[in-house]
Amino acid sequence: MPTLRRLMFPAAAVAAAGILHTVSWAQSINPTMKAIVIHEYGGPEVLKYEDVPRPEPKEDQILIRVIAAGVNPVDGMIRSGMFAKDGNRAFPIILGGDVAGVVEKVGSKITKFKAGDPVFAYVSLDDSGGYAQYALVTEREAALKPKSLSHVEAAAVPIVALTAWQALIDTARLSEGQTVLIHGGSGGVGTFAIQIAKARGAKVIATASTAKQDLLKELGADVAIDYTKQKFEEIAKDVDVVLDSVGKDTLARSYGVAKKGGFIVTLVARIDQAELDKRGIRGASLSVEPNSDELAEIGKLIDEKKIKVVVSQTFPLSEARKAQEQAATGHTRGKIVLKVADEPR
Repeated sequence: MPTLRRLMFPAAAVAAAGILHTVSWAQSINPTMKAIVIHEYGGPEVLKYEDVPRPEPKEDQILIRVIAAGVNPVDGMIRSGMFAKDGNRAFPIILGGDVAGVVEKVGSKITKFKAGDPVFAYVSLDDSGGYAQYALVTEREAALKPKSLSHVEAAAVPIVALTAWQALIDTARLSEGQTVLIHGGSGGVGTFAIQIAKARGAKVIATASTAKQDLLKELGADVAIDYTKQKFEEIAKDVDVVLDSVGKDTLARSYGVAKKGGFIVTLVARIDQAELDKRGIRGASLSVEPNSDELAEIGKLIDEKKIKVVVSQTFPLSEARKAQEQAATGHTRGKIVLKVADEPR
């Protein structure tokens, strides 16, 4: 079972028991900030744009003035109460696991960052979420923002990029010369997975719908499969690694395309150990967790132009409802981002 600082990644996103600790609200009404909060579980209509107490960093925390916040499908799942049974959660709650912004204040034990540093971070939601003007993170969750990215672009990176990295590099041990099949190549995780695999020297086969075939090629996929017209198992054979962000029938059919000794990582389901044993392959269900070193490494690849960030749409913080509704369709290219404040000059 994942800890508070870990996220399972269902439906090409993140979710898990215990990831959502409630915001600790101060008694004082000053200072305050704007945030998107929920006071009950439900549909997008429960998202409220309100004034709330601004959080204060503890000795091991960093207070970030948020410029932009990423939107993930899991945000809507949490909002709906899908994981309410995983623990006692008092309202109100602020959602949002991706932020980019400027360090406002640091706790006494913080050594890597100082006020004024531009950063991007995976917000573990232990204390506050990213749909707000300010958010709390730890050193383990943050890295300096890539210099080549705007804050809006940087907010699209942390959770999905770390998921792709930990799936391909840490878990499957993808290496140069190997072949990887990436399902859902045009989504948040998929866009990073294609580019991380190419930077690793792997051959990439990726799936997406008809409208997104051009994006797969743009990102560097060697073979682009239109899953609406083609059966991936007729094209992808004897691959070293499969990255599954779809599950169900797609995952079931994927066991047959991995070569003996190959590896399947699923982000959305439990791996079928019997299938692995029968075919002589290995596999894992992924839990993604904050890792500042890996986030910094991803940022370096971005600044070296080996990875580009795909932002499909931006919405102001006050329109988080529209952003979540769009994310829930599953038809986005890359990521949706909330613009919380103007880019610093």
